[in-house]
Amino acid sequence: MLNFELYNPTNLVFGKGQIEKLQTLVPKDAKILLAYGGGSIFKNGIYDQVKTALKGFEIVEFGGIEPNPHFETLMKAVEIIKEQKIDFILAVGGGSVIDGVKFISAAVHYEGNPMEILQKRILITDLSKVIPFGTVLTLPATGSEMNSGAVVTIEATHEKLAFGGSALFPKFSICDPTVIASLPKRQLQNGVVDAFTHVMEQYLTYPHEGYLQDRLAESILQTLLEIGPKVVENPTDYALASNFMWSCTMALNGLIQKGVPTDWATHMIGHELTALYGIDHARTLAVIAPSLYKVMFETKKGKLAQYGKRVFNLTGNDDEIAKEAINKTVEFFHTMGMETKLSDYTKDFSKTADFIVNRFDERGWKGLGEKQNITLEKVKSIVEMSY
Repeated sequence: MLNFELYNPTNLVFGKGQIEKLQTLVPKDAKILLAYGGGSIFKNGIYDQVKTALKGFEIVEFGGIEPNPHFETLMKAVEIIKEQKIDFILAVGGGSVIDGVKFISAAVHYEGNPMEILQKRILITDLSKVIPFGTVLTLPATGSEMNSGAVVTIEATHEKLAFGGSALFPKFSICDPTVIASLPKRQLQNGVVDAFTHVMEQYLTYPHEGYLQDRLAESILQTLLEIGPKVVENPTDYALASNFMWSCTMALNGLIQKGVPTDWATHMIGHELTALYGIDHARTLAVIAPSLYKVMFETKKGKLAQYGKRVFNLTGNDDEIAKEAINKTVEFFHTMGMETKLSDYTKDFSKTADFIVNRFDERGWKGLGEKQNITLEKVKSIVEMSY
């Protein structure tokens, strides 16, 4: 097992009716920026619950944070915080709202152009230089409620870039599984596949000695395979909803990646498809992941075979199992309503591979993956195979 440090200070408050605890979780006398997205929280009653729980606090509202939050939008919130002297942010939403709030938190006191946080991947580690924040999760998917990473889109340049740092953990996150009852099927499908791929990025590398981490990862994958199709059809079933929400959090709260190699190439390529074509994040992952497994088959064959045996109970020789494991993954994506080819989302894809390769080259990204062996040539092959 590799050396690691495990640090996660987020107070996760899980279960029914927990929004009521905001009154005690938010610092006394805090002036709050209440940040949210497109307005679904008004329809499902969460806004009213939050406002009732925060009775007596001074609140300034900031709505309109987009899916794949835009740098340009978030900078408006930064200016409001400076002008209003706000000292706490509450993100009420899914991963996009929470990611946006992480950027806002980091940008307020950043010395220089805040765009550098994204383009230079600045690590934010000084707690005295951020605005503290908490979250009320409304859409399980990204795990952003219990980690310190985020992804923000620069609309002007059509770039979707990741950043993070130890100062960007939420102080607390309220996770009430009943909130998923009003979510559209598409968002639930996206959440399941997003979480599933998060686990795969930390698991599907090569055989190693992180035995416990593998078992933890496999248990999350098996849980998502079992409940994913069911929760989409029955989001009011609390057993399904609670296991779904907890699986999404566990998929990316940092625990299963400790002491093991990881591979985030699927996400890095997928981000470009979202930036270029506006495709839902989870759906870009379903497009790219199978092609990446095929192009990198020899590197990943050992772990693909383990995955096939343990998660899908496949039998046969390792080559056969590894190939069938990819097929089973694609079948699951289809079951979850995912199309797995870029041509299913856009007809203007012929130059996509060259564009992504050139962009990665400009950023100096020469090798991706757990062994840094996903070269730019292989990135091109992966994207072209995804057409």
